[in-house]
Amino acid sequence: MILDKVKNFIGSEKKTNSRPRNIVALDVGTEFVKALICKVENDQAEVIGVGRAKQDQNAMQSGAVADISSVVEACDQALSDAEKLAGVDAREVVIGIAGELVKGSTSAVRYQRKNHETPMTIEEVEDIVTRAQAQAYEQAKKQLALESGNERIDVRLVNSALVSIEIDGHQVTNPVGFQGGSVVVQLYTAFAPMIHIGALERIAEELDLNVMALAAEPFAVARSVVGNDSAANFSAVLIDVGGGTTDIAVVRDGGVEGTQMFGIGGRAFTRTIASELNIEFNKAEELKIKLNEVKMPIKQSKPILSAIEKTLEVWMSGVELALDEFDQLEHLPDRVLLCGGGASLSQLISQLSENQWYKSLPFTKKPRIQYIAPEQVVGIVDKTTKITDHTFITAMGLIRVGIDSVLETSEDSSWRQRIDRLLSI
Repeated sequence: MILDKVKNFIGSEKKTNSRPRNIVALDVGTEFVKALICKVENDQAEVIGVGRAKQDQNAMQSGAVADISSVVEACDQALSDAEKLAGVDAREVVIGIAGELVKGSTSAVRYQRKNHETPMTIEEVEDIVTRAQAQAYEQAKKQLALESGNERIDVRLVNSALVSIEIDGHQVTNPVGFQGGSVVVQLYTAFAPMIHIGALERIAEELDLNVMALAAEPFAVARSVVGNDSAANFSAVLIDVGGGTTDIAVVRDGGVEGTQMFGIGGRAFTRTIASELNIEFNKAEELKIKLNEVKMPIKQSKPILSAIEKTLEVWMSGVELALDEFDQLEHLPDRVLLCGGGASLSQLISQLSENQWYKSLPFTKKPRIQYIAPEQVVGIVDKTTKITDHTFITAMGLIRVGIDSVLETSEDSSWRQRIDRLLSI
């Protein structure tokens, strides 16, 4: 899957893809499954079907599948609703993958050319990209082994995108034909444990869907707001708050610098309310929603607000720790964009907007806090009028990943196809 930098890096003309394709995006969340059916033509998509189904409380754990049959049931319901609205079936699917053990980062590979006077060839660039992916794989495997306590953990690359390439300290968008000795390639890669990938592939099989791509969900959110023509100046911190996890991506000048996830989402707030008020989980969720919709007397809201504050402190610590991991960056973008159902809790926006949490991080000024609006998603138009807020942004980002996959098979240049295949393995 490829961001703007890769589009520019290749620099080839596109064939007209005159035959529209219907694709499905499945956002398998902890609280809800969201399904979108889109008609894709060239680099544009129209949403023609929308479905959403509630997950069983034990179906997911920290953003990962815990009960395959239960998740299949919810996906089937969401997909059926989307197909009914669209009036068509779609068999090609892009599925989001999340969880604390999904790791995304940007790594640099330095390569010294033996003959710096010879123009660089496509074969050399392929070799460098392969080296970068191999290096990232080893790093991800070590990190996941350390965090999971399993030294034999099996992982797989799910997303890869070129961030930048320099020759003798000069950044270029297309290296072919350049002379020079020292080449530095920065490549974003996301890896996930095979147990998580296998569960999602089994779900697709049960639903009779063909997986065209899996996407780390923070990467998909980044794709939603980074277009193919105007990404060069786009920089932001993207925070996707789901039911079980919070996913963070940092995008700088259109390239994904890295992604982080931690296991605190909307459900953590609900559990604290349930514990503090000694009530059932479903009742606590109902109270949380009513509080957020300002449908509760002040006296009744005080103990709920107190419970939320306790979890909010832990969530903010998670955000700060996650952003602190981007220590390779001189500074963080001063724009923070939120999405996901868990982000609907107004206290999150208030905490990020009003407190001084950013002072300990490399922001150059106080960040601006906003929701991502559906109309900000590049190249996707909602024909159903059912996508009205930030809760469907991840699913729309998965459609963007699907568009990338469609474009990869419609390019005219063999150079483009060869690099795309490497980046999509």
